[in-house]
Amino acid sequence: MKQYVIGIDFGTLSARAALFDVETGAQLAQSVAEYPHGVMSAQPDFALQDPRDYLWALQTVVKAVVADSGVAPESVAGIGLDCTASTVLPLDESGTPMCFQEQYRAEPHAYIKLWKHHGAQRQADRIAACAAGEPWLRRYGHQVSCEWLLPKVVETLDAAPQLYHDTDRFAEVGDWLVWRLTGRESHSACLAGYKAFWNEETGYPDDGFFARVDPRLSGIVGTKLSRKIVPTGSLAGHLTKETAAWLGLTERTAVTSALIDAHAALPSLGLVEQGQLLMIIGTSTCHIVMGEQLRAVPGISGAVKDGVAPDFYAYEAGQSAVGDIFDWFVKNCVPASYQQTAAERGVSLHALLQEKAVSLQVGESGLVALDWWNGNRSILSNADLSGAIFGLKLSTKPEELYRALLESTAYGARVILDAFTAGDVPVQQLFAAGGIPTKNPLLMQIYADVLGREIQVCAAEQSPALGSALYTAVAAGCYGSLREAVAAMVHPQMITYRPDAGRAAKYEKLFAIYKQLHDCLGAEHAEWMKQLKEL
Repeated sequence: MKQYVIGIDFGTLSARAALFDVETGAQLAQSVAEYPHGVMSAQPDFALQDPRDYLWALQTVVKAVVADSGVAPESVAGIGLDCTASTVLPLDESGTPMCFQEQYRAEPHAYIKLWKHHGAQRQADRIAACAAGEPWLRRYGHQVSCEWLLPKVVETLDAAPQLYHDTDRFAEVGDWLVWRLTGRESHSACLAGYKAFWNEETGYPDDGFFARVDPRLSGIVGTKLSRKIVPTGSLAGHLTKETAAWLGLTERTAVTSALIDAHAALPSLGLVEQGQLLMIIGTSTCHIVMGEQLRAVPGISGAVKDGVAPDFYAYEAGQSAVGDIFDWFVKNCVPASYQQTAAERGVSLHALLQEKAVSLQVGESGLVALDWWNGNRSILSNADLSGAIFGLKLSTKPEELYRALLESTAYGARVILDAFTAGDVPVQQLFAAGGIPTKNPLLMQIYADVLGREIQVCAAEQSPALGSALYTAVAAGCYGSLREAVAAMVHPQMITYRPDAGRAAKYEKLFAIYKQLHDCLGAEHAEWMKQLKEL
């Protein structure tokens, strides 16, 4: 009997599933379900979600791909899933979200805190101060992001102490979904390693560290933070009788431990060796590259052994906003005349702005922008930083602003690439994946020119879903290793962008200006924003 695997990618606004032939990697069906409640904001800097949306989307997309493909349920060997991270929720002892309880339905902290929830910057600063000098902090670039698990947990402790007291587990949403599917609690080393200060050698930090952050955190490891850590993409269990019936599958269906969405994308492009840096460009961007040695790299979001492929440390860095910046501009800063032109021509505003911006020469507008619309996740690691555009004139046109914003994200990527190089993490090849690289050729050409490197863009629509499916094919016993699964199931189609020497030389000068603004304003701007918040 032929076998198939399902990969499910839980993104910021929707879940996407795809069903693949285990032998060939051919995609037989795909489905997308948007979360009914989307992203909920209880107050500024909050980004919350309803866990019911994830359960509904899970059932919807799995049933759809099985029905659309026509495969028999018993031929589905396994399910693998990936999620955004750190996307955290509090659970009771049975793994049920606390917001399902009547007493906590109106409590914002009882809901899922999405990766881009930035309400915990104050807690992140406190944790960073208490972690100074800890040897494990070098794995995180000697910095702490408010997007990670512990700041969000401490935020709950500070703002809703009774909820914290009543919570049995704080979990990544991916681990929670695996728990629901299998009936067995486990937590992925991928998620714990990058987002919760866990490592394969020493586990979580010692209790003294947690007590320094807040005495009420003493004893958190083994209670509210589980020690049940399992390897990346390993077998977590099989569907329970109840979940099998709920999804229309069988109890023989294997379930793998959850992955971070960006990390799942690497094997889907055949990237299982060191020195291959992948930029997963979407609402934000994750930059991931693997190396043989553990290095201290400023501004990274984690270095985890076997975080993607066996035998390598996988380094993650990131930009908090990329596609979100472009969407903000299109929704808020484009005049009615442009909207009318786009409507008359039957094209999107993005397409119209790209068309106009592509004819601009490098540096022609005199604009340089800082890409901090959602804070900085890299070297500066401060969610309170905000974006800026320098060089505005009364004659500045929308397409000039649009191009400056595209360029700003390329400069942010350059900062990260330079940090890897300076940190002795080799980067031989550059790749890009995600919806934006395939839809915005101007952006990718700018990236090639700014980075001064050839970039290969994958045209696959469901990269993370395929990546999750690859791990599942191994966990279900269809292949002996991830490399074997990749060799059989991955056939990427690439579009190559090469830097132009003339444009690259000009961008080198513009990047120098960006870097001066970045270094000069990074610390000062944070203080300004603090003062503004106190008004």
